[in-house]
Amino acid sequence: MKTSRRRLDVDVQELDRVIDAAENGPLSKADCQKLKTTLHALVERLAQKRNTEKTNSVLEPKNSSSTEAESAEPAASAGHGRNAASAFTGAEKVSVQHAHLKPGDPCPECREGRVYRQKEPKTLIRIVGQAPLKATVFGMERLRCNGCCQMFTAAEPPAVGTDKYDTTAVAMIALLKYGTGVPFNRMERLETQLGIPLPAATQWELMEAAAKQLKRIWGEFIRQAAQGSVVHNDDTGMRILKLVRNTGDGRTGTFTSGIVSIWREWRIALYFTGWKHAGENLADVLKQRAAERDAPIQMCDALSRNTPKLPGVEVLLANCLAHGRRQVVDVAANFPEECRYVLESLGAVYRFDAEAKERGLAPEERLTFHQSNSAPVMDDLHQWLKNQFAEHKTEPNSGLGKAISYLLRHWPELTLFLRQAGAPLDNNIAERMLKKAILHRKNALFYKTMNGARVGDLFMSLIHTCELNQVNPFDYLTELLRHPVEVTIHPAEWMPWNYRRDATAVAA
Repeated sequence: MKTSRRRLDVDVQELDRVIDAAENGPLSKADCQKLKTTLHALVERLAQKRNTEKTNSVLEPKNSSSTEAESAEPAASAGHGRNAASAFTGAEKVSVQHAHLKPGDPCPECREGRVYRQKEPKTLIRIVGQAPLKATVFGMERLRCNGCCQMFTAAEPPAVGTDKYDTTAVAMIALLKYGTGVPFNRMERLETQLGIPLPAATQWELMEAAAKQLKRIWGEFIRQAAQGSVVHNDDTGMRILKLVRNTGDGRTGTFTSGIVSIWREWRIALYFTGWKHAGENLADVLKQRAAERDAPIQMCDALSRNTPKLPGVEVLLANCLAHGRRQVVDVAANFPEECRYVLESLGAVYRFDAEAKERGLAPEERLTFHQSNSAPVMDDLHQWLKNQFAEHKTEPNSGLGKAISYLLRHWPELTLFLRQAGAPLDNNIAERMLKKAILHRKNALFYKTMNGARVGDLFMSLIHTCELNQVNPFDYLTELLRHPVEVTIHPAEWMPWNYRRDATAVAA
């Protein structure tokens, strides 16, 4: 815990006076305090802040020789940050043929062999800028008879359509607002600068209308998420200016809950904003779970508000190992050797899990692999944690003691991955999904009403589900808005992983 230091205002001239006075005699208590405060402030300002919880960053190397060896090695290249051509999945693909040769022609150099097409062509990438929205103004010619005054107007081009705002424009606004956190007023300012004025109020009206159109697919997301074998959940604070609570509800907090459900090979993200906690929202989702399905694995941190408390809703509770590890990271500076043992033990378990993922092990195979490799490590760690208190090596009320108590208190839930196939190690996927809500809170500050929160939840859920399944969210939203009738009638056929098939069939 950071200790507060009394604020002291000093300037450079005053420090020079203190140092000059030190040449002639001992410093006074006040002058010593000024120098100490200034020195501490300078060290805090210059100290490099840690932005990672990796063991090597949290703790010093075990010995100086390793430090010298590491310093002798050349620094790793930071990389140039370029992406391969295959990463540009949304780019237009243009095939350029050779101007003079085609496969099978004689070689123009040796005149003996023949040329054949290579599997991979040489690639060039060219990127151009464009406005997020593009407008076209059609000027239909008008003719007037000078005799009867009849007016004749040119017909509208057939490709114009009937709507002023195309579905692509609506999808782009939704992606900018709820996918990247750009508030409506900032979009209005940007679009005005680019000569396409679109008021923030109009943008909201488009989002509200689109959300009503997509309400059926949102319900299908919830229904399919309820069938998941593993569900992650967590929540973060969110402000709603005009919120009418249920009668008798004395709670004052408002939250955005994030739920990630793993259903077959797909991942479904759901956002819920309001006064309910993550556990209550998860209970509402699981009400739609098929009765014949087994209880799902629920991964969350150890807060009681994250678990569903509803008769008939059963889960296999797993707690986040990363949260338990973070308790140790926070006190690593004060207990380096003890924390090193814990962090290295957990690091070994994560390495085993990464190996299982690289090998593509099925859930049952992964369970067997962890039981053979991770279980001995976790058993040794468990015994070590208990010995810290039993042998009076650690004071229970110290920072390390509280971290150990946390691990021991939740040990069965933290180690579910050693007993249940498919149980994850941590809840990082839910924490990452909440960054989208946090970005909205940081930039837009709040939702005005519950209606606005529901619209945001819907679009964030659709967009982040696309991201989790490597689907282009702009294309997905565009196709949903282009086929409102089909989506309403058969929403299960318009999920991110199968919508292209149905969109192609409708177009045909």
